[in-house]
Amino acid sequence: MSAGKRKFHIRAGDTVYVLAGKEKGKTGKVLRIDRNVEKAFVEKLNIIKRHSRPTQKNPAGGIIEKEAGIHVSNLMLYDSESNQPVKVGYRTGEDGKKVRYNRRTGKEI
Repeated sequence: MSAGKRKFHIRAGDTVYVLAGKEKGKTGKVLRIDRNVEKAFVEKLNIIKRHSRPTQKNPAGGIIEKEAGIHVSNLMLYDSESNQPVKVGYRTGEDGKKVRYNRRTGKEI
């Protein structure tokens, strides 16, 4: 059974804390999320090198460094005010929309 396109506790633009892997303990901003493979691409984390041939866009070619995906289960939302990773909860806001909130402090995200 495939997971399909799921919703995640993190979104593009969030600051996240890495729980596992070679980047464990580091924080960074989520650039984008690939919902098909359940991975998030975090700015300046999990850097890989790719060899590319010369193209019209990149006439020099060479070795390009870019971010690889980190599975979303290994990421936790990071609260910059308390400098700690936080659990995310969901509740209905005053306007009737579903909102995320910090389960430790109760503040909306």
